[in-house]
Amino acid sequence: MTHTPEALDALDAPQDDTPVQQDASPDAKPARPKRSEQVRPVLEKLYELYPKMFGADFLPLKLGTYQDLLAAHPDLFERDALKAALGFHARSTRYLQSVAAGRKRHDLQGKPVEDLAPEHVHQALMEVWRRRQARSKEDLRPKLRNQLVRAFEASGLSLDAYETLVRGKDEEANTLLDEAFAAHRAASAKREALLRAFEAGSAAVEDFAGMYGLDAKAVARDLDRARRERPAPDVA
Repeated sequence: MTHTPEALDALDAPQDDTPVQQDASPDAKPARPKRSEQVRPVLEKLYELYPKMFGADFLPLKLGTYQDLLAAHPDLFERDALKAALGFHARSTRYLQSVAAGRKRHDLQGKPVEDLAPEHVHQALMEVWRRRQARSKEDLRPKLRNQLVRAFEASGLSLDAYETLVRGKDEEANTLLDEAFAAHRAASAKREALLRAFEAGSAAVEDFAGMYGLDAKAVARDLDRARRERPAPDVA
């Protein structure tokens, strides 16, 4: 069994796949093989052994997968080759997309075992955006901002705690993060205003939504979320 063509095509780390130009002189050294060709045999073996993790659907790998593979197959993989193959796999756009989506880390049997660190999700979001933006004439920043907001909200952290984890030295990334935080604050303030207006009256949710021409289910969700977002009252 060989690694699926779809999966191999997805391992698109351009920094490793750029071919070296062949010198025309008779004494020129052979061109260095592309990294994709160097790691292909290892990836094919990984797919054969663990199709759930190295097949067409890439899932985030649990921390320590390299050590797990060496322990499970001590005589099968050469350490450096395995490390290179896993690195190539983890830099692929398809793998980064699964991390950016916030999917849990999985063990070799495809069982979810742990949450991704918020900073890993953030880094994957930024890298996938950069790759897509480089190939697109459309400004993809608005979509990225929405994804950054969802990633922050899914983390369950405060703004300060989240910012401590993800803010770095990249000015462009920091600007996008600031814009995402601003969007979150604006949406949160809008939900709080909606809740206050609802609490000021006595109408049922359906009647309240009807007065403003809003969808009752959406209003109910926003009201519930606004209640959860309110800080807990101080206990004397």
